[in-house]
Amino acid sequence: MSGEELVPFRVAVPDAVLDDLADRLARTRWPDQIPGSGWDYGTDTAYLRELVAYWAEGYDWRAAEARLNALPQFVTEVDGQRIHFFHVRSPEPHAVPLVLTHGWPGSVVEFLDVMAPLADPRAHGGDPADAFHVVVPSLPGYGFSGPTRETGWDAARIADAWSVLMTRLGYERFGAQGGDWGAIVTQLLARRHATRLIGMHLNMVTVRRPVGDDAPLDEADQAGVDAMVRFRETEMGYLQIQATKPQSLGVGLNDSPAGLAAWIIEKFRTWSDSDGDVERSFTRDQLLTNVMVYWVTGTVNSANRLYYEFRRGGGMRGPAPRAGDPRVPTGCAVYPHEIFRPPRRWCEAAFDLRQFTEMPRGGHFAAMEEPAIFADDVRSFFRLVR
Repeated sequence: MSGEELVPFRVAVPDAVLDDLADRLARTRWPDQIPGSGWDYGTDTAYLRELVAYWAEGYDWRAAEARLNALPQFVTEVDGQRIHFFHVRSPEPHAVPLVLTHGWPGSVVEFLDVMAPLADPRAHGGDPADAFHVVVPSLPGYGFSGPTRETGWDAARIADAWSVLMTRLGYERFGAQGGDWGAIVTQLLARRHATRLIGMHLNMVTVRRPVGDDAPLDEADQAGVDAMVRFRETEMGYLQIQATKPQSLGVGLNDSPAGLAAWIIEKFRTWSDSDGDVERSFTRDQLLTNVMVYWVTGTVNSANRLYYEFRRGGGMRGPAPRAGDPRVPTGCAVYPHEIFRPPRRWCEAAFDLRQFTEMPRGGHFAAMEEPAIFADDVRSFFRLVR
C-alpha cells in the first residue's frame, strides 16, 4: 500500500493469535478482592471470571470476524499513517456522505448495528430520502488502523486526516457524527474544515458554561451538571493515567487479556444505562468483540496514547472561532446516562444549534446500546440540513 491507494481489506486473524489468547486466558493470575465489595474498587472479579470463562469456552471470534467482513472495508494511508475504514455506499442516488467516528474504549464495533440502516433505510422500514453513504474509520492507533508510529497523532491531526479521506472517496461536502473522541474529532472538523461540513451531530457534548451566564438552572439541568462534577471527581483516573504515563499501563493491558477486559468493560458498565448490570445494555458477544479488536491488533497502548497526544498538543488545537466565521449546523443528542449532559442553552451558545434531543434512554456508547433511536435522531437532524 502506498500513496492514495484504497485497498480492500478483510479481517483474518491467524489461528496462532487465537491459540495464544486461549492459553493466556487459562493462565490468568486473578487478584484478591475484599468480600462484598462488588464493583466499588473497579471491575468485580467474580463477574470477570464468568466473562473470561465464556470468552474461553463459548465466544466465537470467527463468527464476529464474518460479521465484520460482511461489510465493505478498506485501508489507505494518510499522512504516513494506515487508516482502516468501512465504506457502505447507499443504493439511493441522493444519499448524503456521513463519517461516523468512535471513541475510547470503543471501536468501529460500536456502529455495526447502524451502518446498514443508515445506508439503506428503504430496506429497514425507513424513508429512502434519509439515506447516507456511510464511512466509519478506525481512529489512528486503534484496531485495524494499527498502532501509530510517531508522535503527534492528536484529535486535530485526525480531523485533518478525515478531511483527506473523504476527499479521496470523492466526497466534497459531507456530514459528521461522533461521541467521545468522535465528538472531539467532529468538532475539530467543524473548526478546521467548516466549509466542507453540511452539519455535525454529537452524542457526547462537551461545552463550558457561557461567560456571563449566571441564570439559575432548572432541576433537570442542575442534575446533569452535578453528574458532570461527580464524574470529574470519581471517574477520571483512567484519563490522568492515559494522558501522562500510558506506556506503563500499556505493558499490562497488552500482556493480559483479562486485564484488558477489566479496564474496558468497567467503563461500558459505568457509562451505560445499565443500572449496574452491564449485560442489560450489551450482550457478552458485543463486549468481547470490542475487546477483541484491541487484543488481536495489539493496539490498546497506541489507543490510550491518544490522551497523551491530545494533552501534549494543547487540546482543541486550531483557530478559535471568530465573528463572521462559518458555523456548522449542529445537532446534540443528550442521553440520560451520558457522562456529560450540558443544558440546552449552553449548547445554543456554543453551536449553531438546529436540534437538541433529550433521549429517552441510553448512555455513552449510544450507537451500540440503542441503535434504533440513535439512527432515528441522526436521520432527523440531517433531514434539517441535507
